[in-house]
Amino acid sequence: MKINKLLFLSLAFAFVISCKDVKKAEVETNATTETDEKKSVTEIINERKSEDIKIIPIEHATAVIEYNDIVVYIDPVGGADAFKDQKKPTLILITDIHGDHLSSETLDALDTTNATIVVPQAVADKLSEKYKEQLVILSNGSSKELSDITIEAIPMYNLRKEALKFHEKGRGNGYILNIDGQRIYFSGDTEDISEMRSLKNIDKAFICMNLPYTMTEESAAAAVLDFKPKQVYPYHYRGKPDVSDVAKFKQLVDAGNQDIEVIQLDWYPNEEY
Repeated sequence: MKINKLLFLSLAFAFVISCKDVKKAEVETNATTETDEKKSVTEIINERKSEDIKIIPIEHATAVIEYNDIVVYIDPVGGADAFKDQKKPTLILITDIHGDHLSSETLDALDTTNATIVVPQAVADKLSEKYKEQLVILSNGSSKELSDITIEAIPMYNLRKEALKFHEKGRGNGYILNIDGQRIYFSGDTEDISEMRSLKNIDKAFICMNLPYTMTEESAAAAVLDFKPKQVYPYHYRGKPDVSDVAKFKQLVDAGNQDIEVIQLDWYPNEEY
């Protein structure tokens, strides 16, 4: 009898605990549902997709994007060591001919066997003949679907008279990557040009700001407030001699539109800034 009584009490206790766990799960599920109901279906889907896209800053203008089996290198420089912990690229995008965007030595050091390399003509002209079969050349305004990603080439150039010598219109490309419903924009080296200000439906925008080569924090913020990306990542902000004030950039964007999320990643892991 005592054994049966103990068995009954144990089962009853387990049942009570189980019910509490079920109620807790129901409360958490209901809370999530109530939160989701405040958002549109599109917003919920895009947020979940965004979580599947991994952004890895390497340094300055160099980044890696991972999505499923797709690995995109943006402006790979820094030699093989900069990518020692990264997966092999399936796509490589290069924006311009300058050394902080184009490094033939880095390309030669990487395993690019299975990579398609997207470049403007000016970059193609500087690459070794051995990459010829891997190249896709895009001019400003053109696009191409590669590895289930549609890549759009966006103009990048200077506006200030004293800076026109750095980046002439038509030479380099910014890029929009359309990845499973997400639109990710890398500005390349540019000022707050009309083509940037008129962009539509950008989910993530990587915006440069460094003098004398690109633009000020004020110009970058003004452009962002015009085209209203959901998220903006300040990058490429080391100038000569000064480093741009990304905290100031965030303040300007926050003051103009708090719906735009400013995300700061570590683009200079070997520096204090």
